[in-house]
Amino acid sequence: MTKQVQAEPEHAGRARRPTSYDVALLAGVSQSAVSRCFRTGSSIAPATRAKVLRAARELGYQPNAIASGLITKRSNMVAVIISNLTNLYYPEVLASLSAKLDAQGVRVLLFALANEGDVDAALDQVWRYRVDGAIAAARLSPDQLRRFARHRVPVVLYNRFGEEVSVATVCCDSIGGERLLVDGLLAAGHRRFGVIGGPEDSYVARQRVEGALARLAEAGITPAVTGGAFDHDSGVAGLRRLMTMSDNRLDAVVCANDLMAIGAIDAAREVYGLNVPRQLSIVGFDGVSPAAWASYRLTTVRQPVERMTDAAVAMLMERVADPDLPPEVRTFAGTFQPGGSARLG
Repeated sequence: MTKQVQAEPEHAGRARRPTSYDVALLAGVSQSAVSRCFRTGSSIAPATRAKVLRAARELGYQPNAIASGLITKRSNMVAVIISNLTNLYYPEVLASLSAKLDAQGVRVLLFALANEGDVDAALDQVWRYRVDGAIAAARLSPDQLRRFARHRVPVVLYNRFGEEVSVATVCCDSIGGERLLVDGLLAAGHRRFGVIGGPEDSYVARQRVEGALARLAEAGITPAVTGGAFDHDSGVAGLRRLMTMSDNRLDAVVCANDLMAIGAIDAAREVYGLNVPRQLSIVGFDGVSPAAWASYRLTTVRQPVERMTDAAVAMLMERVADPDLPPEVRTFAGTFQPGGSARLG
């Protein structure tokens, strides 16, 4: 006689995941105490917390973030939209934002755009993930900003301004920073200027170029101007174009960011055999770490990243808690950093 063996269910032998109820039972506390223990900012007695954590470790329990979000109506995720991540300044900003949001129990959902014009595709994903808010270091059109309002997702612009739509904003004074740089060069007697700008769709690049041109116009100087892409190679190519445009007669080059300035310094030395700064002064903007390397010692304006990211996170979390807060703009002055790449007065 053949013995029949009943097939076990597919999930048999697979350990059931422990729940908050299991933790509460083992710790001898209420389920609400377990929830408070794992909720950032909640009040719970130290002795109770210790019992809950001990029971959770014993059972291998981890709270389900998705389930918690269904209860609190919060995803505890913030979208960070950044363009041109190859720019050495943006990884520093991202690291600072991530650390500050993490300290508040919030996770970053990163959208790194190759170009500032790629925002629409990213926004489709932002709505899908139901983030609590967003910090955008990329240009947003008036219609895109209105979409944030329609979806009830607060947004803070980082180094950008809303066009036609008032929105919470944190920015560095790019125009003021460029005036500091140009003033120093003018005071040292520079008169033949070149300017290397950034991508055409970059708000920051436009602001910096406009700031430099406005100050030079006040001094009666019309510089040679060319575009760039915020990277090293476009700094090299930009200097080549400027030298051709000026018949190799330049005193100073103002670059819209540090990485292009470093490229321009390399081209000045290696292509044209020029001494920087004795024969040609070159300045940048941002204050990224390589700008301080001994081979460059770049004269630049350092953006106050920590203060700006502190403000961006604080403004966003305030608006997550109270979506009806009015828009505000917080502007931070950069720090002028003289270096060895420019002769200054």
